[in-house]
Amino acid sequence: MLSKGLELPIMDQFYTIQGEGYHKGAAAFFIRLAGCDVGCHWCDVKESWDYQSHPLKSIDEIIYKADKYSKLVVITGGEPLMWNMKPITSELKKLSIQTHIETSGAYPVTGIWDWFCLSPKKNKLPTKEACKKADELKIIVHNKNDLIFAENQSKKVNKSCKLFLQPEWGNKQKMIPIIVDHVMKNPKWKISLQTHKYIGVE
Repeated sequence: MLSKGLELPIMDQFYTIQGEGYHKGAAAFFIRLAGCDVGCHWCDVKESWDYQSHPLKSIDEIIYKADKYSKLVVITGGEPLMWNMKPITSELKKLSIQTHIETSGAYPVTGIWDWFCLSPKKNKLPTKEACKKADELKIIVHNKNDLIFAENQSKKVNKSCKLFLQPEWGNKQKMIPIIVDHVMKNPKWKISLQTHKYIGVE
């Protein structure tokens, strides 16, 4: 059932405000899937990495809960593209629910997406397909070298893709002035902040 995408390892499901990127401020139901081998040292949900430590739930159960809260669902992780996203997104679309994904893009793209947020990582780069699909490119900036990485990744996505630089939360005070300076010199970028943390929501 897991390999077919009919069950998925669930770390959490919650209704909240999208705090980051292009759709910040929008109410959305988040489905946080477990499982990730990208291994970012600054990851704030390391407990999601081991999918076997989280329960498997049927997509029917997951969708039933989501549909009670919102017509906008964000599937995140972990790394959601480790799993087959076609079954769950197909059923969500039948209910006229918008489907958004937040992914590193390191795995083959599956699923039907209204918005594809690509957040690539240096230690496991995104596929060409993920770069082509990206509506939004969001680079987490932990140090100055991440700005070089951001510029390189921006060359891989479509011209219509929205570009965001987001300071890593634990290093934000140091990096925000550097990011501001970079955006002012390179106005194709915008700044994304984790506004949900500032306003105190999950």
